[in-house]
Amino acid sequence: MATGLNLLLLLAVAIFGCWLIGTRPFDVGTDTSAYAGLYQRLGTGMVETRLEPGFVYLSYVLRQLGLGVVGYQAALFALLLGAATVATRRYFHYLGDTRGYFTLLSAALMLLLISPMFVNASINAIRQGIAAPLVFAALLSFHQRDWWKFALYGTLASSFHYSSLLYLAFAPVLLLRPDVQRYLAAAAFLCYVSGLSLIVVRTALPSLYQTVMEYTATTRFESGVRIDFAVFSIFWYALPHLLAPLVPRPYRERIKNSTAVYLVMLLPFFSIGWGFFSNRYLLPGWLAVSLILAAVLCHSRIALLRNPLLVRIGLVASCAVFYVLVTNVIVI
Repeated sequence: MATGLNLLLLLAVAIFGCWLIGTRPFDVGTDTSAYAGLYQRLGTGMVETRLEPGFVYLSYVLRQLGLGVVGYQAALFALLLGAATVATRRYFHYLGDTRGYFTLLSAALMLLLISPMFVNASINAIRQGIAAPLVFAALLSFHQRDWWKFALYGTLASSFHYSSLLYLAFAPVLLLRPDVQRYLAAAAFLCYVSGLSLIVVRTALPSLYQTVMEYTATTRFESGVRIDFAVFSIFWYALPHLLAPLVPRPYRERIKNSTAVYLVMLLPFFSIGWGFFSNRYLLPGWLAVSLILAAVLCHSRIALLRNPLLVRIGLVASCAVFYVLVTNVIVI
């Protein structure tokens, strides 16, 4: 009975989100009109595009099914929710949980829906948004030496957004000892905020520097070193460690171990995050934070915080927040 009610609530939240995102006007989201235009052109057959094949073929199939633009936008958001569900399930197993999956999923969706980063993934960085949870699932699998799932999730993520390969390329860092991982991440952070990574790439790899600086160049977004983004990102790494005393063993150690995956997801930004739209390099990591904090919430020593009823009330309330964020285009 409880499982059926949980599924109904999750389905209702998904339907609400698909309605909200599907019916949004073309001026809600900087890339909305571009995606709608591509979809309409697919009505005449496959078109030549630089977009990833997995995304293009999916869009083509949806067009052949007769969906309009509203249905297309809703379907893409449903796919984003599906990817988040897959990542949450993979994290559930990573933590060694045997029960409480729907509570973890409800908490993860609640935190995602109140996140301006998730709004960005829903209406702007749509392809990367779909790929981002799959990147997290792939790196979790790599961390547990589950090579087959790493390859599966990594391939799926890359078929939707090529940038996924950047995060997968740094996966071997997860083979290092935890203290070495932290030293490496600290060094990467210092190299970035000092401008050293920019100087090194510009000097030693001018073609890469040129590619990064020319990619989506615009006057609407600041390029160069973004210390605010860097510090903001490190804060979300530190937070689960600060909250760790609230979580009993063995989940405390598993959650802390999972922050190594988050650190790896920051390394592309610390390497080349001085170009335009550098927040895009941080999107997968920022979305993963919601899942990590959901685990902290669901395994808290404070019974009230992990109460399934309270989590589900929070999930319903988060829909109102999501509505405000989307309609006002509040993104990071």
